[in-house]
Formats: sequence, C-alpha cells, structure tokens
Amino acid sequence: MKLDSNEAWAQAAQQFQQSMGESWKNAFQSFQNMDLGGLQPDPAALAKLPGAPKVQFSPSRLQELQQQYLKDAAELWSQGLNGTPAVKDRRFSAEAWGSNPMAAFSAAAYLLNSRTLMGLADAVEGDAKTKNRIRFAVEQWMAASAPSNFLAMNADAQKKAIDTQGESIAKGLQNLLNDMKLGHVSMTDESLFEVGRNVATTEGAVVFENELFQLIEYKPLTAKVYEKPFLLVPPCINKYYILDLQPENSVIRYAVAQGHRTFVVSWRNPDQSLAGKTWDDYIEDAAIKAIHTVQDITGSEKINTLGFCVGGTILSTALAVLAERGEKPAASATLLTTLVDFTDTGILDVFIDENFVKYREMQMGKGGLLKGQDLSSTFSFLRPNDLVWNYVVGNYLKGETPPPFDLLYWNSDSTNLPGPFYAWYLRNTYLENNLVKPGRATVCGVKVDLNQVDIPMYIYGSREDHIVPIGGSYASTQVFPGKKRFVMGASGHIAGVINPPAANKRSHWTREDGQFPKTAGEWIAGATEAPGSWWTDWSGWLKGHAGKQIAAPKTYGKGTKYKAIEPAPGRYVKAKA
Repeated sequence: MKLDSNEAWAQAAQQFQQSMGESWKNAFQSFQNMDLGGLQPDPAALAKLPGAPKVQFSPSRLQELQQQYLKDAAELWSQGLNGTPAVKDRRFSAEAWGSNPMAAFSAAAYLLNSRTLMGLADAVEGDAKTKNRIRFAVEQWMAASAPSNFLAMNADAQKKAIDTQGESIAKGLQNLLNDMKLGHVSMTDESLFEVGRNVATTEGAVVFENELFQLIEYKPLTAKVYEKPFLLVPPCINKYYILDLQPENSVIRYAVAQGHRTFVVSWRNPDQSLAGKTWDDYIEDAAIKAIHTVQDITGSEKINTLGFCVGGTILSTALAVLAERGEKPAASATLLTTLVDFTDTGILDVFIDENFVKYREMQMGKGGLLKGQDLSSTFSFLRPNDLVWNYVVGNYLKGETPPPFDLLYWNSDSTNLPGPFYAWYLRNTYLENNLVKPGRATVCGVKVDLNQVDIPMYIYGSREDHIVPIGGSYASTQVFPGKKRFVMGASGHIAGVINPPAANKRSHWTREDGQFPKTAGEWIAGATEAPGSWWTDWSGWLKGHAGKQIAAPKTYGKGTKYKAIEPAPGRYVKAKA
C-alpha cells in the first residue's frame, strides 16, 4: 500500500474506526459516569508514603475538565468519521501525518489526553512546590509518550523508511550506536567542530594556570586599549567558549575589538584529583586568584569584571569576600543571567528540598564528582521536546544527521563538578538562599555580605530564560547598593546573551528613569523596547568605566613570572568529562 494512496488510507481508516468505535463509546460512558470523588488519592495510601505531600483536587475544576474532555473527544470522534482530524503541533506538522488518518487520529487523541492530564495537574490543591512537581512529572511523561517518538506510530518516519527503502532505519541504528558511545543524544554533527580550530578561535595565550583554571589573555585588536583591564568569569558548569564560539558571535572578540585588554578564566574539567574541591577553593584559588593575577600583570589597581550564570554568582561572592578583607579591586561588574538571590529559581526548584540536598551531601559532600553528563541531561529535560525527543526522532527514527550548530556543540561538551563544591552550592543558594542574608554564609573564613559590593553594575536578564528566570536576574538590583543598569533581552538563557549586533536579531528593553521597583514585572511596565542586540548598550556603559586609553601591550603576560604558557584556548578546555 502506498502512503499517498487516499483510497487505501480511507479503507484502512474505516476499518480502524469500526474496530475502535465500541472502545471509544465505552470510554466516553465510563468518563461520563465517573465519580469525581474517585479521582481523589486515597488518604490512607498517601499516609504510608514517607514525606508524601497531601494532594487533593478541586471538585469544580474536575467537573470542568470532565465536560471539556467529553466535548473535545466527541468533536475529535466526529472529525475522525468525516475525514482527517486537524492537528496543530509541530511534532505532527509533516505532510505524512496529515495524509494518514490513523496517524492524525492518534496524534489528536494524544494531544487531547495531554491537555486533560495537564489540566488535572493544574487542578491539584496544595502548596506551590507540590503542584510544580506534579506538573513537571506529567510534562515529562507526556513528552516521552508522544506517538511521534515511536516508529510504529510515526507516519513521517515510516514514509521516510519506505521512500529510502529502509536506508533511514539503518542510518538511525548507526546514529543510535554512535550516541551510545558518546554517552548522550547528539544535538549537532559534533565531527564538524573542534575547539581551537573553528570554535574558541580568538587569538591569545595562557599566561597563568593552577589546578583549577587557566587564565587566558587575548591579543589586542586595536592600537590602544583602555587602562582598566577586563576579566570574564564564565560558568564552571560549562566550557568558557560559550563566550567565544566563532568570530561573528564571540563576546570575547567583541570586547577585544572595543579596545579592552581582555582576560578570561578557563575552568579545568575536574577529574578525581579535584574531587575534594570546595566552594571556598573556587572562590579563593580561582576567582580571587584570577583578579589578583590580572592586577599584577597589568599593573592596574582597578579592573572591570563580568560573570555569566554561575560565574556571576562566583564573581559576586569573591568580590564580597574581598570587600570584607578591605579590598575593592573591581571598577565595575557585569552580571549576565546570574542568580545571587535564589528566591525565584524557576523550574529548577522542583528538584530542591531538604531531603534531596541531604542525599547529595551524603553522596558527595566529602568528596566525589557530579558527572557532567548527569548535569547536562538535567538541563536538557527542562525542555524535553526541544532538547531530547526532537533529536531522538530525527537521529534514530528518521536517520538524519542534525545540522552543524556551534552553540549545540558547546552544549554537549559537558563538564564535571567537584562534589563538595556542588553540595555547598545546593544548600547555601537554592535551598537556604544564604548569599543574600548578610553574615549567614561563611566563605574563605569571612562572613559574606553582598551589600558591601557597592560598585557600578550592569545586570542583564533574558525574558524567556528557563534556567535563570527574568525575576531571578532582576532580583540582583535589590541586593547590590551601587549604581546599576538593568537590561532585559529577548529569548532564553544562552540565545539571549549570545546575540551579536551584526545579526540584527531580537530586541532588548531599557529604562532610563533610574528606578528599580521591587519586581521585574513593575520594571518591565516602565521599560522601552529597542530593536537589536543589547551588546551595544553594554559596550557604551563599559567604556564609561574603563578609564583612559593607553598603548596596547606588545606581548602577553608580564616578564618571566607571567609568560605565555601555550596558545589559546589552552589544554584545560579540551579535556572531556
């Protein structure tokens, strides 16, 4: 039977409808006669579960769901009898789904059931964390059970298998075996990228290293540079070259081209030799050491700084520790999608509670490694349809090779974390939010008070960020007492940040009245949208804190103490998890 034969599909659809008709009628009858109280979990059964939350449903909401389900199911059944049901979901948008009544019907039924189950999750009456956890679990379940994820139900994959005479299935098996060797689902053709060859290519040299990081200095692109050097602290949960993907979208190259003498921390990918490293180690022997080294190399007492994501949390903590010691080395700080106030942590909050943190502390609080792949998988499943099942379908069911994409190559280049570092971070930020409680957290032997970090700050948040919600980014404006500028960009955690002006994409929002109301929503209400990248706004701000221009250095580092060790990007960034 040919897939594009309308007559054959009509006959098959008729047989399918006849065979399913009685089952659907019975299902409708059962749902119609359902005792709404029967949906309530058995309190006695729940009580037997240790620490189980008390869960019940809103009766009125359940009744609305029941009525809506019956209405939508009857409409779907009618559409199935009269032709092909309309399906509006990009997972089922290929022509093969629309030309196959059985496939279209299964997709439409799946979407109906998904809406209903999500409605049930929303109907839960309980505390916010319990509701969010139930919703997250249902979302994961529904994403995994989509008919598009199974060859037996995916009309598009079946059509491709027939059109290629089975070649797509053979290629899919090859892709599966290759990904099993890699240990993750491929999001891009990783064979096309190499760190130092076509990503992380800005010219520079490693001028200092210890067991935690390498410090890279970049070759000036201008005859003169600003007297205050610029240090970038990227997240240690990823490789630094998210800030230096390719020349046209490199934050680092952009900063160098603007005349800043630029340095970046390149974190070592921890192995067992670093399994005992703590948060204090990363602050003292990495962030603070990098600041002092840049001061020593350049001879400048003041430096400009930037922290991205967890790198921003590390930088903020380091500056607070230095302030308690009477040092204020930073002329300014830029925080990109950074949390220091962990009140609003978005979807990641579903994972965090006392039991989870205690488990991690027992597991690796005294030593061990959090595997990079575990961390990467967690972030991928925050958006399961886009970052997991989309590639399962393309790579394995359809035998496709994902297109080359530098950002997704970086995303797959995972890093480990030392267990004690990770355990301290979980408890003191996500669970107890201690960094914004003056004197509550002790780091490197001093009580941390972020109120002492009274320097000019440029704070950036992405509007659709699912890792650092816009409210979490904006909350930093309520913590730091110095003069601030907050800017919101379009898109998400990475795409919003890596948005070079030349691309002429997206937009950003600013507010010129100098007001920082309590919430991000209030700030947005008074903000003005501007087309294009936020980089130009930031560049103008940073120049205002960079001092006068001086002749660009002719060599890397300084004398024999800080001589060039190896060319950028260095060997630390090339180590695999």
